Amino acid sequence: MRCHLLAAAAAIVPLVSVPTPDPVDLVVDQVRGAAVKAHLAAFQRIADQYGDTRASGTPGYDASASYVASRLRAAGYQVREQAFTFPFYREIEKPVLRRGRASHLVKTLEYSPSSEVRAKARPVGANGCVAADYRGAQGSIALVQRGECSFRVKADLAQAAGAVGVIVVNTAADAPDGTLSKPGLRIPVVAVGQTTGPKISGKQVRLRVRTESEDRVTRNVIADSPGGRADRTIVLGAHLDSVIAGPGINDNGSGSAGLLEVALRMHAVRPANKLRFAWWGAEELGLLGSTHYVSQLPPDQYRTIAAYLNFDMIASTNFTYGIYDGDDSDAVGAGPGPAGSAQIEKDFEGFFRSRRLPFVGTDFSGRSDYGPFIKVGIPAGGLFTGAEGLKTAAEAEKFGGTAGQPFDSCYHKACDNITNLNDTALDVNSDAIATLAATYAFKAPSRN
Repeated sequence: MRCHLLAAAAAIVPLVSVPTPDPVDLVVDQVRGAAVKAHLAAFQRIADQYGDTRASGTPGYDASASYVASRLRAAGYQVREQAFTFPFYREIEKPVLRRGRASHLVKTLEYSPSSEVRAKARPVGANGCVAADYRGAQGSIALVQRGECSFRVKADLAQAAGAVGVIVVNTAADAPDGTLSKPGLRIPVVAVGQTTGPKISGKQVRLRVRTESEDRVTRNVIADSPGGRADRTIVLGAHLDSVIAGPGINDNGSGSAGLLEVALRMHAVRPANKLRFAWWGAEELGLLGSTHYVSQLPPDQYRTIAAYLNFDMIASTNFTYGIYDGDDSDAVGAGPGPAGSAQIEKDFEGFFRSRRLPFVGTDFSGRSDYGPFIKVGIPAGGLFTGAEGLKTAAEAEKFGGTAGQPFDSCYHKACDNITNLNDTALDVNSDAIATLAATYAFKAPSRN
C-alpha cells in the first residue's frame, strides 16, 4: 500500500527543468593551475635533457613540440605541424677582443659567423653606410661608428671591400645588442662601447667569435576544434620556443602551458565558431612562426579570422595583469589594434572585474606574435605579465610585488626555469584564457 501511495504522489509532482550548464563555467572549472604547472614541469624536464634550452632548431624545441602535439592528439584533436625554414643562430662562447694583453668588452652581433682574425682596427669614413667609406679597408678590421644605416649594411659593405672583420662602435658607453638579420656573412661582426673605439683605433687586435649560424627547419603546432564555422575562426596562440640561454619556463612555457590545458579541457565542446589553437616556433628570432602562418593565408581568408588572442608570459614573478590595449585608451606607444581589438580588451577586462582583480593596459608594441595578425587587419588581444621592464611604484601598490625591479628578473636568462613563476598569476591568467576561449566559441567578438 505504501508503494502505491508513493507512486501516486510521484505522479503529481511537477517536472523540474534542469538548467543546461554554462560551457564557460564548465571549462573554467576544469582548468586548474596544478595541471598547467604539470605541463611546465614537462617542459623543464625536456630542457634538462637537452642542454637547458628549448630554442627553435634544437632538440629541446622538437621535444616540446612533440609533447604538445601528442597531448592534443590523445585528446582527439587533428593536429597539423606546419614546418618552415628559418635562420638559426646561437653563440657558442663569448667573443674575445684583445689589443696586446688588454681585453675589451665586446658583444657578438646576432648572425655573425665564427672566425678568429688578427689585423689592424682601421676607422672607416663617416658612418660606413656607402662603399666609398671603406676605401683601404682590405685586410683590416673595419672600425665603424653606429648610426644612419643598419648593422647589416655596414657589414656587407665591409666584406665587399675586403675587410676581415667589423667592429661597430656604439654611441653610448655600453656595447649594444644587435642583429645582422640573417646568416650569410663570411667575416665576424661585433660591437663595443663608445670609449673602446679610440683605444683600439689603428691598433693591431685579435678578434675571436664562436657561433653557429645556418638555416634550419622548425615547426608550428596547430590544432582545430572538430566543428564550428570556419568563417568565424578564433585563433589562440602562444610561442613555444625559448631563447638559447635558458629553458624559457615563463617565456614562454607559461603561455604555452596555459593554452594547452585550455585546449585539452575544450576538446569535448562543440563550438559554433571554429577554434584554432597554435603554438608558434622561432618567435624569439623575430616572430617567424606566426609570420609564416599569416603569410600562408590567402588574403581573402583574413576576414574569416574573427580574432587572434596571444599569450606570451603569463606568470612573471613580479607581475601585473596586463591586457593588450586594443583601443589605445592609454595613448602609450603604438596606436589601437584593428577594429574589434577594443572589444577583446573589454572582454578580458570583464573577466578581471568579475574576479575583483586589478588590471592595466599594455601596449601593442609589436614584440609578440599578435604583430603579423594586426598587420593584415585581424583584431587581436591577449595577456602579458611583464618582461624586463621595471615595475613602477603605482603598479606595486596596485598588484603587490617590488617597485623598481623587473617584472621578470630572469627574462631571457638561464634562471628562467620552473622556479621562475608566480603560481597565482599563472592560475588566474589560465582561467582568463579559458573564459574567452569558451565565450568566443559561441559568440565571436564584433569586428565593427
